[in-house]
Amino acid sequence: MENIPKGLPPFEDCAKKIRAIDDTMELLSGKWKLSILARLSYKPMRYSEILKDIEALSGKVLSRELKDLETNGLIIRTVTATKPPAVTYSVSEYGMSLRDLSDSIAEWGLQHRDRFRCSLKADQLQDD
Repeated sequence: MENIPKGLPPFEDCAKKIRAIDDTMELLSGKWKLSILARLSYKPMRYSEILKDIEALSGKVLSRELKDLETNGLIIRTVTATKPPAVTYSVSEYGMSLRDLSDSIAEWGLQHRDRFRCSLKADQLQDD
């Protein structure tokens, strides 16, 4: 412990944050949960709309992810008494608290994509 650089937070603070990250990752685990939440944060959608919007997602997985998100209070499932009944999913107020996180992930993804493209272009120029 004597070699810890000055200015770092105490280990207890780090451990607390790491546990919180683990909890969040467990809650959002699965390939599609954050992607579903991001879409629903822009507009409510029906099951078929989500399924069509995320091409690689199967109906079975979508159903499971929606149930998990609803169980954790991140989305709201609204059934309209029509024939046939219409089911719409929207992000709850609690789920909207993840909007900054998804925006940050999106921004990082855009930067990474640009960086990756630049490195590909540089590699292509070196090959010429």
